[in-house]
Amino acid sequence: MNINNEDQAREAIALWQSDPPKAQLKNLRLALESLELSQMYYEQKGNEQGAARAAACQTILACRIAEIETE
Repeated sequence: MNINNEDQAREAIALWQSDPPKAQLKNLRLALESLELSQMYYEQKGNEQGAARAAACQTILACRIAEIETE
C-alpha cells in the first residue's frame, strides 16, 4: 500500500489490524522504510511540505509499531 499522507497511514493501520502481529509489523516496517526514502527524495528536491508529510506518516507508523511491540 502506497502511503502519501497521514490519512492514508491511518487507513493502512486500520486495514492491517486484522492481520497477526508479526504480519502487521512486517507491513508497518516496509511502509516506514518506503516513507524514509520518500522523505529523503523530498528533501533533495527541496520539497519541505512533502518531507514534513512523510515524517508525519513515519511518526504515525512508528507509534503503531511501538503499540504492537508492547502488547
